[in-house]
Formats: sequence, C-alpha cells, structure tokens
Amino acid sequence: MSERATAASPVTPLQQRSREADRPTSQLALFGPDQPLRLDCGVDLSPFQIAYQTYGQLNPERSNAILVCHALTGDQHVANVHPLTGKPGWWETLVGPGKPIDTARYFVICSNVVGSCMGSTGPSSANPATGKVWGLDFPVITIPDMVRAQAMLVDRLGIGTLLAVVGGSMGGMQVLQWASAYPDRVFSALPIACATRHSAHNIAFHEVGRQAVMADPDWRQGRYFEHDVRPQRGLGVARMAAHITYLSDAALHRKFGRRLQDRQNPTFSFDADFEVESYLRHQGSSFVERFDANSYLYLTRAMDYFDLAADHGGVLATAFRGTRTRFCVVSFTSDWLFPTPDSRSIVHALNAGGARVSFAEIETDKGHDAFLLDVPEFFDIARAFLDSAAAARGLGRTGTAA
Repeated sequence: MSERATAASPVTPLQQRSREADRPTSQLALFGPDQPLRLDCGVDLSPFQIAYQTYGQLNPERSNAILVCHALTGDQHVANVHPLTGKPGWWETLVGPGKPIDTARYFVICSNVVGSCMGSTGPSSANPATGKVWGLDFPVITIPDMVRAQAMLVDRLGIGTLLAVVGGSMGGMQVLQWASAYPDRVFSALPIACATRHSAHNIAFHEVGRQAVMADPDWRQGRYFEHDVRPQRGLGVARMAAHITYLSDAALHRKFGRRLQDRQNPTFSFDADFEVESYLRHQGSSFVERFDANSYLYLTRAMDYFDLAADHGGVLATAFRGTRTRFCVVSFTSDWLFPTPDSRSIVHALNAGGARVSFAEIETDKGHDAFLLDVPEFFDIARAFLDSAAAARGLGRTGTAA
C-alpha cells in the first residue's frame, strides 16, 4: 500500500439503510485531502469522515462538553433511537436529561470510531482509487488512531478542553488514550471496565471470532460486497462467542439455568433445546443485521494491539506523569473479561504518575456488561464524579459558568 492511502465517503449499504429509515441520521464531519489522519501503521488516511451525534447545548464558554466513547460493537447512537434497529440508545441508562451524564446540563458528543460501519470511514467504505469497497485493503487502525480522529472532530466543533471523557470496555481504552495523549484537553476521565492493554486471554477470544468470520465461505477474502453476499453465519458465531464473555456464570444461570426452550423434553437433536442456546442464536442473528464483518475484524484487532505501557517505554506510569486530569476508575466484581486487577493496575500507574484518582469496585453478578445495565451504585458514582468535575470547573446546575 502506498504511503498515502485514500478513503472516500460514499454511502455503504448499512448507511443507506440508515438513511432510508424514517428517523434522523447522524451528523457527518468530513476531512479533506488537506487534513489527513496519520495512522500508526504509517498510512495517511485522506479524505475520511466521522459520523457523530450530539445532545444538549454547548455553553458560551465551551466548557461543558463530554465525549462518550463507545465499545467494540457500539456506535454514535448513545442516547437516541437507533436508525437500523429501532431500539433505544445503547447507554440511555447513563445519558439523557436528569441522568448522570445530564444532557440538560452537558453538551454530549458521541462519534462512531474510524474503522467501524455506522457512517465513519472504514473497510465498508469505498476506495476512490478502485471504486470498490475497501475490504481488507483498508489500513489497520489502532485505539490511538481512533482518538486522533476524535480529537480532530472536537477541534472541528471548536472545543478546546473536554469536561470529561467517558467510556467502557473499548471505550475505556479510548478514555485512557485520550488522557495520555491529550492531558491538557481532558479535565476529567471516567474509564470503566477496561485495561491499559489487552490480555492474551482476550486476544485469544478475539482470534476465535475472527477465524469464525474468515471461515465462512461467504467472506470471500473480505470482498463479499463485490459478490453481493455477507458472511452472516461466521459473524453470528463470532458474536455468540463474544457475548458469552460479556456475561458472568451467575448471570447466565439466573437468566436461563438449564431450562428447555418451549418444550417439556429434549428433541435429541442439535436444535436449540436450551433457552441459553436460543438466546445466543438470537444475539448472533440480530447482530449481523447491523454490523459489518470486516469492521468486526478491524476493531477487534485494534483492541488487541492496545498497550499503553509499550507506547511509553514499557513504564505505564510514564503515560500519565504530571497529568492534571481527574480520574475515576470503575470495575465490576464479576467482570472476567476485564477483571478488577486490570483496573487496580491503572490506579497504581496513576498514583505513580502523581494523578488525582478515585477507584470503585462495584459488587454485581452482571459481568462485563454491567456498565450498560441498571446498576444504581455505578450511576451514583458516575453522577458524583461528574458533579465534582463540573463544580471544580465552575459550572452551575444548568451547565453554564456559575
């Protein structure tokens, strides 16, 4: 691939379905050839676009902006009806009027990461050099690449310093990268259920998912759009395997146990006899309707490559040395994807770097997905932390300078 790659902004099939839906579509920030995104792989991505949503009003001082970073298969629709699924925003438990991230007080930004498939430039976008979908010719992206693109969006919106950057899982990785790369632009940071690097355990699960996608005959070496097919079976299996890691054994047992699905006796076949089997198949089939298979490969790989310490000479504390950003690190007791020791490592590095940091381990059996679910203790902690940050920055209850 040449030193300067290009990525146009045509409408992909997923985006077209979004635009055809009888609901508002995302805002788009277009960056031309004069504003390339420098990627860690050494490629300049240009032109490119970022799809994003905003909620609330930016105050005259431009001091009440909060950036929400989405997780692996999330998107920009954090607090509005999703244009493809018709479902509520993926974090409406936390974001909205009167919620901990109060859109009556804060100006909330959520962008679709570069490499994804909900409007931002990624492998399902068209390559202007060929007129075909990028597919695997799209350059490999990283968490720092995503954050650099978000910084360009924040610049475009005329915002110097963010009141807070908030996110869980892959979104939490972005929060940590923001705080490390742009410490003067992040007043407070709320990384949730995440780590400063992906573990071998998590990389292994991602590889299983990628291999499931690539083993699907309809994947066609990543060129399925050219053949008017999609690797639905492989992507569905990948989603099923990943979804297991988002839950805990206790949560699965409480929800399903060993109950049979709509029958009194087993069929002695390979149908979905158990409720948990039917649930996972539903998760897989519904996922393939809204997500691009190649984007799944790219985003899982971006998480695998994330290693904040390695980017700072192998010393994690160096990533945060001298920072003035306020931190609140949150973990959940039943999260085996990003267990509490991962969060404690973040806290230790922040302490070594002289940062102002608080830490909360929340007791729950809901697993990794707890940050997306109804966990009142988490809501209380998030609200208190953001209230404290707003007060320290001189914001009143209405989001304007006190």
